Amino acid sequence: MTLTPDPADGARVLVTGGAGYIGSVVAARLLESGYRVTVLDDLSTGHRVGVPQGAEFVEGRIHDTAAKVLDPSFAAVLHFAAFSQVGESVAKPEKYWANNVVGTHLLLDAMRESGVRKLVFSSTAAVYGEPESVPIPETARTAPTSPYGATKLAVDHMISAESVAHGLAAVSLRYFNVAGSYNGYGERHDPESHLIPLVLKAALGERPAITVFGTDYPTPDGTCIRDYIHVADLADAHLLALHRAREGEHLICNLGNGRGFTVREVIDAARRVTGRDIPQVEAERRAGDPATLVAGAQRAETELGWRPRHVDLDSMVADAWSFAQAERA
Repeated sequence: MTLTPDPADGARVLVTGGAGYIGSVVAARLLESGYRVTVLDDLSTGHRVGVPQGAEFVEGRIHDTAAKVLDPSFAAVLHFAAFSQVGESVAKPEKYWANNVVGTHLLLDAMRESGVRKLVFSSTAAVYGEPESVPIPETARTAPTSPYGATKLAVDHMISAESVAHGLAAVSLRYFNVAGSYNGYGERHDPESHLIPLVLKAALGERPAITVFGTDYPTPDGTCIRDYIHVADLADAHLLALHRAREGEHLICNLGNGRGFTVREVIDAARRVTGRDIPQVEAERRAGDPATLVAGAQRAETELGWRPRHVDLDSMVADAWSFAQAERA
């Protein structure tokens, strides 16, 4: 799929959390597509080096900085500024409500007061909790099992109300695991909790082994199945959502690759890509880990014209491996 540049070439957009993994790739793609980009990030989890060259950078929290940055010259906001560690959200729920929900509430206030009426929100398929069917459709019951998922669902409700009451044009994109890298932009999480970079750290000798939590799930090899989507495909979906957003409507779309991969499949792919013997150890299941999580993306194809292009697991791992090696050099 080839993206068509927005007719409003040179439009100005704000990317909150644009120094993080996904935000930096989306900011880079926006610049390539002719947008003028301002990145707002407090660098609590993002990295200054992740801000693409050519983007204006403002350091600060959305809570008290968005209102100072936004003005009528901005055409839209793409919102990635959120804490996203499930385990931490269980231990420190107040941190997640204060940042993810209160921060977005103040961002919406700033958008309304400045006349910026278009929003693309980075949501999560974690809002669905334990799935009743797989792939998970947007019509599935929402029952998040962590404060992280609950805060994202609360923000989606907030955006829906804002669209109805004040004419906001909004699109929320819900997805699970993001993988790969794009033009030198990749994952720099600390601490790292995502499977692919953890496996690659084991390949690099930065950790002794990769732990497989649970080997008795009702899946082909007994390990959990998860949906992985390439970060470049994800970025394309955000640009298409920006084009598609309509006044007074809050469109919610899942993003997925059409199938899932088991933990063992991911580890085997990393062995093929790196050519290294990656040690693994087996452990008991983690509480709350569903056997299979795959997001259905039919609506994204219908409403956005989006389909993932990078669906091969080895290719996603190879891109992540290239970034991991470059970071270590």
